[in-house]
Amino acid sequence: MDFEYSARTQELRKKLLAFMDEHIYPNESRYYAHVRSDKRWEPVPVIEELKPKAQAAGLWNLFLPRSPRAPGGGLSNLDYAPLCEIMGRVSWAPEVFNCSAPDTGNMETIERYGTEEQKRQWLDPLLEGRIRSAFLMTEPEVASSDATNIQCRIKREGDHYVINGRKWWSSGAGDPRCKIYILMGKTDPDNTSRHAQQSMILVPNDAPGVKILRYLPVFGFDDAPHGHMEIELKDVKVPASNILLGEGRGFEIAQGRLGPGRIHHCMRLIGQAERALEKMCKRATSRTAFGRTVAEQGVTRERIAEARIMIDSARFMVLHAAWKMDVAGNKVARKEIAMIKVLAPTMACQVIDWAMQVHGGGAVSDDFGLAFAYAHARTLRFADGPDEVHRNAIAKQEIAEQTTIGEALATRKS
Repeated sequence: MDFEYSARTQELRKKLLAFMDEHIYPNESRYYAHVRSDKRWEPVPVIEELKPKAQAAGLWNLFLPRSPRAPGGGLSNLDYAPLCEIMGRVSWAPEVFNCSAPDTGNMETIERYGTEEQKRQWLDPLLEGRIRSAFLMTEPEVASSDATNIQCRIKREGDHYVINGRKWWSSGAGDPRCKIYILMGKTDPDNTSRHAQQSMILVPNDAPGVKILRYLPVFGFDDAPHGHMEIELKDVKVPASNILLGEGRGFEIAQGRLGPGRIHHCMRLIGQAERALEKMCKRATSRTAFGRTVAEQGVTRERIAEARIMIDSARFMVLHAAWKMDVAGNKVARKEIAMIKVLAPTMACQVIDWAMQVHGGGAVSDDFGLAFAYAHARTLRFADGPDEVHRNAIAKQEIAEQTTIGEALATRKS
């Protein structure tokens, strides 16, 4: 693979870096003043102000493959990676460019698997940034790392489906602009194939029977106005036409959705780690302890060096995974996707932790953004599948590949 950025990516990267310098970094204090106020569950004014500027700059919907509905997209995974990394340097920046989770994954899902009517009703306003969305999969009653455990029932009754269940960690459902959920549940619980029992369906957030029970804090952060909500669905009735792709296709959709979503998280984590390293170096050179700057302490230099090695290593693996997704498809690249999903948050946690050590007590406050960055990176070791699930998948594929190689060598010798 060629690590050189394409001409279009170089142009967009230059524009994005300039936008971050002019509009994002100078407004961080405004953002945090809002989300720490009593209006924190309302849309953030600075984000709404910056969205038209991002659109005018041609920095809008960059995540989406080329589509007549999103002419600004059309980037490959490899082209999008360095742009996503830059956005990830500030936690709220992706929303300014309409490139934030879970909307990106939900938009890709509706674009790929939705009907024309579903796209008109829900995808178009999402692409325009007028509404937001949530993805309802995880449940409090079962180990949802094994998605076949999911119990939420989607039952066909005439021209409608009736939904009953409870979901949690429904990220984005706290935002008052969140208008649509993509929900995964069981339409055929008695199917002999455990992977054909599930379906995905579109559920308007204001459907009768939908009730937000509470928001779930993440290491003490409420992530307002985004939020991570626990939601009860009691006899929720939606039209049968709201089903995505068809009954029993839930796992198929999930695999198509999670590949890009997982790699986007990893791209943004690299941006977070880069910014943590910058803060670490700045702090280390400006503070003196025991007669020397902190930067002159051997342990600090060792950690700075290790952080650079770890960040660059993760970046190259992410670029390789993105390249393989582009040339061979998500299914063929599943091992590479799983590997970076384990590596990137682990790397980010370690780099941010070292940056926190250099900042001392201030690091656990809100002053430097490191506590929030750490909480976010640590949480992503669960999101889109826990580390253990990905490691198990990597090991199974590696064993199968090594067995095939061994058999081929044995055949050749004979």
